[in-house]
Amino acid sequence: MTEHRFPEEFIFGVATSAAQIEGGARDAGKGESIWDRFAATPGAIADRSTPDVACDHLHRWREDVVLLRELGVDAYRFSLSWPRLFPDGRGARNAAGFEFYDRLVDALLAAGIEPFVTLYHWDLPQALQDLGGWGERGTAQAFADYAAAAASVLGDRVRSWTTHNEPWCIATLGHEQGMHAPGHRDPREALRVAHHLLLSHAWAMDAVRQTASQAEVGIVLNLTPVDPASSDPGDLEAARQLDGLFNRWFLDPLFRGSYPADLLADRVAWGDLAEAALECVLPGDLRAIAAPLDFLGVNYYSRAVVTAGPDGRPQSVRVTREDQLTDMGWEVYPEGLERLLLRLQREYPIPPLYLTENGAAYGDAPDGGGRVADQRRIDYLRAHLLAARRAMAQGVPLRGYFAWSLLDNFEWAHGYEKRFGLYWVDFQTQERRPKDSAHWYRAVATQKALDATAWQTT
Repeated sequence: MTEHRFPEEFIFGVATSAAQIEGGARDAGKGESIWDRFAATPGAIADRSTPDVACDHLHRWREDVVLLRELGVDAYRFSLSWPRLFPDGRGARNAAGFEFYDRLVDALLAAGIEPFVTLYHWDLPQALQDLGGWGERGTAQAFADYAAAAASVLGDRVRSWTTHNEPWCIATLGHEQGMHAPGHRDPREALRVAHHLLLSHAWAMDAVRQTASQAEVGIVLNLTPVDPASSDPGDLEAARQLDGLFNRWFLDPLFRGSYPADLLADRVAWGDLAEAALECVLPGDLRAIAAPLDFLGVNYYSRAVVTAGPDGRPQSVRVTREDQLTDMGWEVYPEGLERLLLRLQREYPIPPLYLTENGAAYGDAPDGGGRVADQRRIDYLRAHLLAARRAMAQGVPLRGYFAWSLLDNFEWAHGYEKRFGLYWVDFQTQERRPKDSAHWYRAVATQKALDATAWQTT
C-alpha cells in the first residue's frame, strides 16, 4: 500500500447528527430537547435561527439515502434523537420515532451502506434537564435505559454503536462556558457532567452489549494536540493544563481508570475545583468507565496553541495567517492528526480507531451554472487523509474515516452561517446540490485511493 491508497477493508463514510439535520422539532410525537429550548433564547444563536426545520431530514430521509448511495460511501454515521424516542427522556416510548429510525436503517442496508449509530449527540430531552440534566446521576441511568431500548429495536441490524459524541463539548461548552445548550456557566457542574457522561457511557455500553450480542460499542472524543506558543515556562505549563483538561480528562479514565493526577494536584490552576472534581465519583465508577472499548472514535479538526493568560491559565493564540483558517477560525493543520494518532498509540492501550469526524467550514456557494467549487475543502480533506494514512503506515489501527458532514446543516450556536457539507443546502427550498468535494470524495471512497482522478462535476 502506498501512502495514497487505503486497504480494501478501510471504511469511508460521512457523518451527521439528529439535532443538526432532522428538523421536525414538534412532529411525530417528538419531545422538546435542550437545543430546542436553548435556540429559543434571545442571543443564543448567532443568526437567530433554530433547528426547528434544519435540513428537514425527518421528511426527506429517502432523498438523503439516495445521496449517500450516489456518494459511494461504505457507512453512514448518524445519531438518534433521544427526545424523539422518549419525549420525556424515560417512560413511554414514542412509536413514531422508533419507526422512523427503523425505516432509515432498513433503507441504508438496502443501499449497501453500514449504519453507525450514535446514541447521544447533545440533544438531551428537556424533561430530564428540568430535573438537573447531566449534573444528576439519575440521568446516567436514564441514558442506559434509553440505550437498551434503542438496541432492542435496531440491534439486530446495527452492528456499530457509539455512546456519546464529544463529552468535552457537552461539559465545557454547555455547562462551564455557556456557549452550548443548556447554556450554564458553572465549573463545578461541568465537572459533575463530565463524570456522569463517562459513567453513562459505561452503563450504556453494557446495556447495548447485553441487548445486542453482535454489537461493537465505543465512544467518540474530540481530541487535539496542544502546543505552547513559546518555550517560556508559563506557556509550557499552560499547554500541560489544557492538554489535561481537553484530552487526558477523558482518555485517562477510559484507558487508565483514573483522572489525571497532575490536574487533581494542581491547586494553582484549579483551586478547590480539584476536590470538587471527585465529589461525585463513587466506589466502582472508574472501574466501570475503564471497561474495554470495541473501538474509539476520534474527531479532529485542528490543533490548539496556548500561552499563559494573566491568571496563569491557558489562553489560545493564533499563529497562522487569516487565509489559512477555515470559516470557523480554525487553523488548517493536518500534521496534528498524525501526531494525535501516534500519541494515542504510544501512550494508551487503544482499541481499533475510527476518525469519526473531520472536515472544514467554507462558505462556497453555487455559481451561475449551479456548480459549487470548494477546492479548499478538497485540499483540507486530502491533506488529513494523507496524514491518517501516514499514521496507519506506522502501525496505528485506524479502520475508517467519516467526513463531516454529508449536508450543510444547523451548526449549533452558529446557526446556518457555517457550512461543512459535501452537499450545499438551500435552507429555504431544501434543495441539495453536490459540491465539487462530493464528486471528489466519491472517487476516493469508491477507489480507496487519494490519487483518484476519475471525478468530475455533473
